[in-house]
Amino acid sequence: MIINPKLKDFEMTITDQERAEKSVAVMWGKDQASKGLGVKLDNVGPGKAQVSLAIEAKHLNGHKTCHGGYVFTLADSAFGCACNTYNQFAVSHVSTITNIAPTFEGDELKAVASEVSRRGRNGIYDVRVTNQNGELIAEFRGHSRTIKGQHFEE
Repeated sequence: MIINPKLKDFEMTITDQERAEKSVAVMWGKDQASKGLGVKLDNVGPGKAQVSLAIEAKHLNGHKTCHGGYVFTLADSAFGCACNTYNQFAVSHVSTITNIAPTFEGDELKAVASEVSRRGRNGIYDVRVTNQNGELIAEFRGHSRTIKGQHFEE
């Protein structure tokens, strides 16, 4: 039997979807901030992520609406997951949010992040936050920067 020497170092490779899922699973497992606030990880793919949050009394401000910081954190969590789907540590460089409508106790918020651009160490991601009726609550834009490190060894 002749063995091709080029195949000696052959290793199984993972798909982009598997890489995204594994990268975010490792990171999410350490994310006490998002989980502690009640944020749920719903879905991830290369350059995209979806998270959700059920608004409870603990999320309300003095106006009996959801505190804007929680909406920002929800969007930021989606952004963080999306920009970390490539098994490369990525952090927020600049993030902005435009709040469009209030949310109330009992609302179910969903934040969907999608990659706009990824070039070199920089990425841009847009996040749409909607409620259970599909109404737009906020628009978020996050700029990411990759740093040294990977979520798992490849």
